[in-house]
Amino acid sequence: MLPVSGAYEYSLGGKWLELLTQIAPGVTRIAVIRDASLTSGTGQFAAIESAASAFRVELRAVGVEDAGEIDRGVTAFAHSPNGGLIVPGSALATRHRDLIITLAARHKLPALYFDRAFVAAGGLMSYGPVQIDLYRQAASYVDRILKGEKPADLPVPHPTKYELVINLQRPGRSASPCRRRCSPAPTR
Repeated sequence: MLPVSGAYEYSLGGKWLELLTQIAPGVTRIAVIRDASLTSGTGQFAAIESAASAFRVELRAVGVEDAGEIDRGVTAFAHSPNGGLIVPGSALATRHRDLIITLAARHKLPALYFDRAFVAAGGLMSYGPVQIDLYRQAASYVDRILKGEKPADLPVPHPTKYELVINLQRPGRSASPCRRRCSPAPTR
């Protein structure tokens, strides 16, 4: 997600699928935790859905409205084998970060998150724009506007740097496939 213009990086959906299926090749089903009340939540799911057939995975949407909905959805999804989890960006996903990470670990679901904060809190991996660069872009825009440029005349910014963050410190849990397939280099 891009905080400057409200634009979303929908193209990440295919990359998220690629990374998750590389780190956990046995995954054939993926639950996508999304906020269906947001246009961006629907758009992110549609982008992931459009790429799913290329990776031979089936998708299931799991709502993020409250903790009970997340718990029920992830637990029901985890009853069948070969599952994985993708968590696109939303304020509600961030609000329920600890619960989502706990459920992924409890049910041994390899999970990919939109933001490195999930990995710092114990999640398996994240892939997304480098947040500090987005804030720098925002500061640049504020500067240009304060100097008299019209916001409508400014180009829509897009992220230029992305980061893959992998948690290698979770032995015996959802990070175990990573230990076999990844060198220590991609930890940041």
